[in-house]
Amino acid sequence: MSEKIRILIADDHAVVRRGLRAFLEVQGDIEVVGEAGDGAQAVKLAGALAPDVVVMDLVMPRMDGIEAIRQIQAAGSGAKVIVLTSFADDQKVFAAVRAGAAGYLLKDVQPQELAEGIRAVSRGEALLHPAVAAKLMREFAQDERAGPAATLTAREMDVLRLIARGRSNKEIALTLGVAEKTVKTHVSSILQKLHLADRTQAALYAVRERLVDPE
Repeated sequence: MSEKIRILIADDHAVVRRGLRAFLEVQGDIEVVGEAGDGAQAVKLAGALAPDVVVMDLVMPRMDGIEAIRQIQAAGSGAKVIVLTSFADDQKVFAAVRAGAAGYLLKDVQPQELAEGIRAVSRGEALLHPAVAAKLMREFAQDERAGPAATLTAREMDVLRLIARGRSNKEIALTLGVAEKTVKTHVSSILQKLHLADRTQAALYAVRERLVDPE
């Protein structure tokens, strides 16, 4: 990752893009490298500009945000995607989890919270707006891929709870007093045992099972 966090903004409303750019460009550690007005353009620019984070609307013409997320993730660029949507109860938000989005915020989020969210996602942390998480839990409860937490060891449970609180591997290692490599091993084991795809789904699982209180 470059010294600054490189951002691509994807939203079909020019006024939204301008507002986001105006705020983010005054952040000393964030650089807006491009704007896209639809999902297809977002995929193209993500490949050309190699941003660290894409801030993605879900409802856009030509290609929606969900398909754009799938294609960006399939390209293997390493770009993280934060969904920024107006619809907390939209089923497309849950679909975005499966597509590979790393963060989920609503457009009423405070600007500084968005900036902090971008920083968190760029560090590899999961990011869930509380309202979005609440709406997603019912859907996630029906996910047949979610296995029982009873298969986890006590230490894996500790790691899972910290994942749900948005902690990075480095932070988990410091909290538990273990090596970061050990944490990575635990995370891999947790995902395998619960049949989950990534840390975000693990965080959702922990909240749904009431293994941790949402912060």
